[in-house]
Amino acid sequence: MVALCGAPQPRTTGRQPTAQLGWGFTHTQYSADQGSAADRNTALATLSAQPLPQDQAIMGWGTDNPEPAAGRYDFTTLDSRIALIRRTGGTPVITLCCAPDWMKGGRPGTTDWSTLETAPTPGHYADFAALAATVARRYPFVRHFIVWNEFKGFWSDTAGRWDYEGYTRLYNLVYRALKHVDPQIMVGGPYLDMDSLAPGDDSNASAVGGPWGSLDQRTVDALDYWLRNKAGADFLVVDGSSTGSDNRLSPDAFTATTKFSAVSRWLRRISGLPVWWAEWYVEPEGVQWPDDELLAVQAAAMMEIAKGGSSAAFYWNPETESGSCPGCLWRSTAAGAPGGGTGLPMLQLLQRFASAFPPGTPLRAVTVDTPAVRVLGDARAVLAVNTTARTVRARVDGHRVDLGPYAVVWTTSMPLMTPTTP
Repeated sequence: MVALCGAPQPRTTGRQPTAQLGWGFTHTQYSADQGSAADRNTALATLSAQPLPQDQAIMGWGTDNPEPAAGRYDFTTLDSRIALIRRTGGTPVITLCCAPDWMKGGRPGTTDWSTLETAPTPGHYADFAALAATVARRYPFVRHFIVWNEFKGFWSDTAGRWDYEGYTRLYNLVYRALKHVDPQIMVGGPYLDMDSLAPGDDSNASAVGGPWGSLDQRTVDALDYWLRNKAGADFLVVDGSSTGSDNRLSPDAFTATTKFSAVSRWLRRISGLPVWWAEWYVEPEGVQWPDDELLAVQAAAMMEIAKGGSSAAFYWNPETESGSCPGCLWRSTAAGAPGGGTGLPMLQLLQRFASAFPPGTPLRAVTVDTPAVRVLGDARAVLAVNTTARTVRARVDGHRVDLGPYAVVWTTSMPLMTPTTP
């Protein structure tokens, strides 16, 4: 169904928006706006218990083509996702990706999903910026926008590098269009993947590195160009995995997560901007860890993102239609299976972490007598993670604690500790 966009709505007023959004997640192809009313209501209650920032793309990952032909809009699916976010009390974030077909050489009125990741042609950059402004006017309560996604379509085979000049031209047009709608709208980019090379791989290694490897110099060059030539930015957006370009973790899964703190600190230092992780991953592609191990490594990664002083981090929810999904946040509402919409351990971890360690939380030193246990603490809470497949007896803050294999354990008053998983 194609519907014309209504008249622009008035901008909302109130508190100045902030880039310090904290811990949230991104909606993907399947979310809690699908399935039976009972399961959807359960999911709404689950997500409303501890509201989180939530991100949604304008095209793809659960939303249809928003402008199938020039000036003809269809916001039906995007309206549904934004309504879901608002009903759960979440802070809505919109990722301005991807582009309608007619902006990238396709036929107006059609959508070829195989070209989703194709960038607009330079002659249509202004059209994409106009679409971004239309989206901003339609949702005046949305104050945070991310421009594009992972430089999709901006790799130059001829030059063997990112077309950062093209992306930055697109970004600047979108930035100015959004600020024209409302100067208080917060805009960020470049949503660049922090690709890293394995230790010892010097093919394109940069000086930014650690035991996990080194950032790819081509990524560093793209970021440097954007920082020097952007029209402006309210926050800096990246994504990345603790795996290297060889799809391996160096020297092990838990040490590899220190990439997130190292890169976060480096980004803050070179940009002076709040840092957002639009996506973060810990598991090599094609590998599936047991649920308890996956949760433990994810918790360790979140610790490192927090240590790096990041202002926001969005978990890419891998929800599936069937509900068979390691790392999912809730039981599928689309599968029609018992328990649809109820929270899973990763959501419990995400919600509790968001409450315990919001951006700017002063972290304190927590003593632990074994390197097998990772810890993070502030004045109110301590999170401890067993990085091994065996039970570990440790002294945390001077108290003896037994942690089961890959246990993820919280405390607010030592030595009483409760696990995040049932």
